[in-house]
Amino acid sequence: MEQRTDDGLSPYRGFSRAEWAALREDTPMTLAPEEIARVRSLHDRLDISEVEDIYLPLSRLLSMYVAATQRLFRAQQRFLGTEDAKLPYIIGVAGSVAVGKSTTARVLQALLARWPNVPKVDLVTTDGFLFSNAVLARENLMERKGFPESYDLQALLRFLSDIKAGRRPVRAPIYSHLVYDVMPNEWIEINRPDILIVEGLNVLQTSRFPKDGKAIPFVSDFFDFSVYLDADEDVLRRWYVDRFLALRGTAFANAKSYFHRYSRLSDSEATETATSIWNRINLVNLNENILPTRQRADLILKKGVEHRVEEVALRKL
Repeated sequence: MEQRTDDGLSPYRGFSRAEWAALREDTPMTLAPEEIARVRSLHDRLDISEVEDIYLPLSRLLSMYVAATQRLFRAQQRFLGTEDAKLPYIIGVAGSVAVGKSTTARVLQALLARWPNVPKVDLVTTDGFLFSNAVLARENLMERKGFPESYDLQALLRFLSDIKAGRRPVRAPIYSHLVYDVMPNEWIEINRPDILIVEGLNVLQTSRFPKDGKAIPFVSDFFDFSVYLDADEDVLRRWYVDRFLALRGTAFANAKSYFHRYSRLSDSEATETATSIWNRINLVNLNENILPTRQRADLILKKGVEHRVEEVALRKL
């Protein structure tokens, strides 16, 4: 899990599940079982023990990081003699399709919003910044949906720039997983939160540097902290196929679903179809674009086959 540099040193400190769980100390459990069930995605295994062992220690760490950032901001204000409004603390959540990013983002949002000072915590997924299906089809990119080139990167960068500038409100487009497209003229408004969580496949992705040296080129340049959810390839494939089979009787069964045609597939047909999609699209995206960004994260959560985090790696300061 810890990729070593040429001199044999790792930029991360590794923890077993038990070692990480001990760092919770006296952080209280603030979520009820029914709340945990609400934030859990289909086929994820999030339960009270996972929240207690993994996410409460992370919540404690983030509370320290946010407080330290706020102290640094106030120190800069005193130095400059300014009274700027405090800026939101932005947390990025990255990882493969089917690894559980949405669950992690939602449980973090729920936990962070329960801090004693009751911060305002908003969540945005980068799905809303995908180009519309019409644009993707015109550019022959439908088979590359989820790849870096399928996103309106400039719109996403403008959104994050406006958030960090303290503008209010800032609008983010909405994506529908039912119709598999960005919803026209539908938005969510982000109104100067204390913490913003940004979840997406490629949020740690790098790109070409601007030749004029002026623009901020990377989404992750706006992050104060980032989490990468990790799992082995064969485990990810299994989770993707299992989720695909389960969706036949849920989302795919809706006649309005973009994937309604898959709802009547047999188990063997659905397994074959899901495996083909995984190998042709998601695995390629993982190996070419997502996995190479893992070492850019501040925290890596490595999951085992049961969707439980087994190892944690925290970037050294």
